[in-house]
Amino acid sequence: MKSRLATGALAALLLLTAGAAAEPVSVAALRLSSSGPLFIAEEAGFFRGEGLEVTFRFFTAAQPVAVAVTTGDADFGVTGLTAGFYNLAGKGALKIIAAQSADVPGFHLSACLATPRAWDGGLRGLADFPGRSVGITQTGSTFHYMIGLLARKQGFDLARVRLVPLQSIPNMVSAFRGGQVDALILPSSVALPMLAREEAKLLGWVGDATPWQLGALFTSGRTAAERRPLVARFVRAYRRGAAAYHAAFNAVDAAGRPVPGPGHDAFLAILAKYTQQPAEQIRTGLPWVDPDGRLDVGDIHDQVAWWQAQKLVDPGVDAGLILDLGFVEGHRNVPR
Repeated sequence: MKSRLATGALAALLLLTAGAAAEPVSVAALRLSSSGPLFIAEEAGFFRGEGLEVTFRFFTAAQPVAVAVTTGDADFGVTGLTAGFYNLAGKGALKIIAAQSADVPGFHLSACLATPRAWDGGLRGLADFPGRSVGITQTGSTFHYMIGLLARKQGFDLARVRLVPLQSIPNMVSAFRGGQVDALILPSSVALPMLAREEAKLLGWVGDATPWQLGALFTSGRTAAERRPLVARFVRAYRRGAAAYHAAFNAVDAAGRPVPGPGHDAFLAILAKYTQQPAEQIRTGLPWVDPDGRLDVGDIHDQVAWWQAQKLVDPGVDAGLILDLGFVEGHRNVPR
C-alpha cells in the first residue's frame, strides 16, 4: 500500500513539475555591454522567476535584430533604433515596449574616432567631419543617425560627409585599420581597446555632445497584441536586470563620476561572458541604462522626424503608434 501511495505521489509531483515547465522565449541582441540588463536577468534567474526559458540569438548589426523579431525568428529584440526599424514598426510589425541604453553625458557609450593619419591631416574635433569619410554599418543605422546629430549640433551639412556602409562592426574596424575610412563611431567596448593600442584618436563622445535614446526593447506587433501576459512577464524580468545593472554600473560620486555599485564585479563577469570580451576591457566604458526601463519618448519622436526629413523613413510613420507604453510606468518626456 505504501509503495502504491509513494508511486502515486511521485507521479503527481512529476505532473505538477511538467505543468510548471518554463515557457521558451527567444531574444535577438548584439554582444555589447548595452545589452547588459538582458544578460544579468538571465544569469540572476529573473527570467526563470517569471517562468521563462530564454535563448539568445546574436547578431553583429542592429537591423538584423529588428528583422528577426519581425519574421518571428525571435520573440523580443534589444538593440539600437534605426531607420529600417522605424519603417518596419510603422507598418505595425514592431512595438517599442521599454528602454535599452542611452547616450548621456558622463557615460561613455559611443566614441568618435579618427585614424592616426586623418588626425595628422586635421581631423581633430567633432566639427571637422566635412570632407571626410566615416564608416557606418548601414545607411539608416544608429551610426548614421549619430553623425547626423553631430552635423546638426556642429552646424555642418551632412551631405559633405562621405558615409561608407560596411554592414557590420567588425567590417568597420577592418576598414578603419586599413585606411579605407577616416573615422568611425563605435561602442566603447570596441573603441577603448583601439585607443589603448593607439590605433585610433578620440574626437569625443556622442553622449557628451548630443545625448539621445539609443536603444530599446521591442517585440512584434502581434505579440504585443495577442500575448500581453507573456510580454508583461518578460518586461518585469528585464526591468529587474536593468535595475541591477544601473545600481552596479551607473552609480556616481559627488562629482558625478561613475563609481562601482552593488554587485559590480559579479555583474561585470556576466557581461564579459556574454560580450566575449575581458572584464577590464569593458569596465571603463559601461553605458547608462534607465533602472526602470523608461524611455525618453520625446526623443523617439525626434528620431522619426529626422529620418523622415532624410527621406529614409516613410512620411506616414506615426511615432506614437509604434510605442506601447503600457508595460512600464513613468516614461520620460512624453509629448502631450
